[in-house]
Amino acid sequence: MIDFSPIQAIFFDFGGVLIDLDKQQCINNLKQVTGYDFSPMIGNYLQSDIFLRFELGLASANDFHHAVRYLSGSSASDQSIDEAWNSFLLNVPKEKKQLLLELHQYFKIFLLSNTNVIHVECSLYPQFSGNGKMLNDYFDKCYLSNEMHLAKPEREVFEFVLQDTNLKSNACLFLDDGDANISMAALLGFQTYLVKPHEDLWPFFASVLAERMPHQVS
Repeated sequence: MIDFSPIQAIFFDFGGVLIDLDKQQCINNLKQVTGYDFSPMIGNYLQSDIFLRFELGLASANDFHHAVRYLSGSSASDQSIDEAWNSFLLNVPKEKKQLLLELHQYFKIFLLSNTNVIHVECSLYPQFSGNGKMLNDYFDKCYLSNEMHLAKPEREVFEFVLQDTNLKSNACLFLDDGDANISMAALLGFQTYLVKPHEDLWPFFASVLAERMPHQVS
């Protein structure tokens, strides 16, 4: 059980927590456009090789495109590579967007994600734009691996966000779908919750929202 009484801030992972993922579709599409199986380099929680360097912000989009072509020996276009890579990320359900808006009335809300500039520009920003809302309506700040040059589950990721937000770890709740990420956050004193694939998060937050929402007068 989560004790919400000391919680001031909630950190959400992006992929697998807010947005649904389809890793196999991404692998299949990359193979279709390049003729190469990149599955050993692509994980749900952490990448390797050029994909990891890209998420750490140590490789540009141009570097990424060139590396994909070099490794596969293909002449795939930048656009076809981007389309295949973006097929990893599906959609953020509208119910989760509404949940973030509700929670944001009572807590500081942060995004903490291993990601890259292509996914940020083609998925993160578009998913949280529209209906009169922008990214900052949902989050106080987004902590992105490609900007921090750090990736979960490194200890330094969590130490960085605590220092930057001036929060104590026991005042923070962290939601992620990766066991290693949850374990590191818990080790540093965060309250944590391991999110299951496609989980509806409303029930998890129902009691605290009921407590904090103003009671309606009948």
